[in-house]
Amino acid sequence: MTAMGCAAKALDASLECCGMRGACVVGALIFLAVSAANGALAAERAVQYILVNRMPGNPWDQNRPESITKDGFLEVKQALPQAPGSTVKVGIGFIFSYLNSTSDEVLLASLKRFLALAEETDTPVFVQLDGDNWWGARPDLWNWWDPSRPGYNPANRMNVEWTGWSPDDAIKIAWRNWGRQIRVLPPPNLMSPRYRGACRQKLRLLVPVVVRWWRRLPAGKRYLLAGVKVGHESSIGVNAWYYPHGNDLLDRPTEQDPTAGVDVDQVPSRGVAQIGYAAVSTAGIRMSGAITEADLAEVVRRHLVEQSRAAAQCGLPREKLFTHCGGWKSDELLYDAALNRYSCPGWSFYRHADDPRKDAGVVKALARSNAPTWGAVEWLYQGPREVGPWRRALADTLSYRGCRLVCIYNWEGIRDSPAVLEAIRQVVAQSVVRR
Repeated sequence: MTAMGCAAKALDASLECCGMRGACVVGALIFLAVSAANGALAAERAVQYILVNRMPGNPWDQNRPESITKDGFLEVKQALPQAPGSTVKVGIGFIFSYLNSTSDEVLLASLKRFLALAEETDTPVFVQLDGDNWWGARPDLWNWWDPSRPGYNPANRMNVEWTGWSPDDAIKIAWRNWGRQIRVLPPPNLMSPRYRGACRQKLRLLVPVVVRWWRRLPAGKRYLLAGVKVGHESSIGVNAWYYPHGNDLLDRPTEQDPTAGVDVDQVPSRGVAQIGYAAVSTAGIRMSGAITEADLAEVVRRHLVEQSRAAAQCGLPREKLFTHCGGWKSDELLYDAALNRYSCPGWSFYRHADDPRKDAGVVKALARSNAPTWGAVEWLYQGPREVGPWRRALADTLSYRGCRLVCIYNWEGIRDSPAVLEAIRQVVAQSVVRR
């Protein structure tokens, strides 16, 4: 007999002995419902996740809902099957870059399809909402310089970053290196009212869809929502940096671009041209002088507070909401920007993916955090592709200070590695609760 059945039988006997069975049936049902709900919630909170991020556009594309397929879910499930009784569940993460969508209708269709397939295939999912890095579909926010392109408005200087304290220092171009250097649009002024309003509008569009889906799940299936993430390595001057006199390169061949990249240890400039003036001045932190590391960290903190608050106001509980903050130099101030009262902190792990205790910034931030959990929301072990090291790295991360989830970047990079897949399977198998 189930635990709930035993409780019902005992309660029924007790009521009958007292001659109260008819009078107290409603109270008994309420008692049982509350007990069952509390039990389901406790079980859900005990779950941890190893998630594999599906790389956007390869082949899943948020602008083509039909590209998000059941076969894409089953591919992961077949390689990494769930183990009955395990407290570590395998799931899938996907990034929805909401300022890079062709339309709200298409974006919603992709999100709903992602959630529906998660339920159909019994696969936990991690919904990642990015407004930081890709905003190509919003030239009405960033195009301040080209009247021949959509969205042109000189006032858009206020929505992009600057290399000085004046809108005259607005940038037209930036660079990113996620495997190779590419040109990207100028990064947003994270404190711009119009940019912030656009992010809030998208979060208020998307998060309620996730919340409604999660609440409609049977109590025993609510673990299928591993979490929602806001921010995407939020930072200034790392994922979109600016070379000195970069605007002059806009109309030149990419072969003429500098290739030195950033030096992440040179805070706050990262070894390239200093940006952040637009956000720092818009926030009222500083209007002149030299930008400091603390200035930039405070901007990112406020950005993630606002994103987290917007998601929380849509009904998402704190334990299901994660931030994603950058953090590259050991113990830099940016780590603390991941902390706020609405969400649980999350960081990227590459150099210290083998053991989060080696990451001084994470250790100090978690010591200050009052959140119920935290996440390794972007993670990739850099050591040998062997079962033992990968198993230890995953287990050590999940066992540190109440970690809820590890999201491996990316599925496409590990699916052909038998050793990595076996390591994941072993971590899952070792979490099985024997009854």
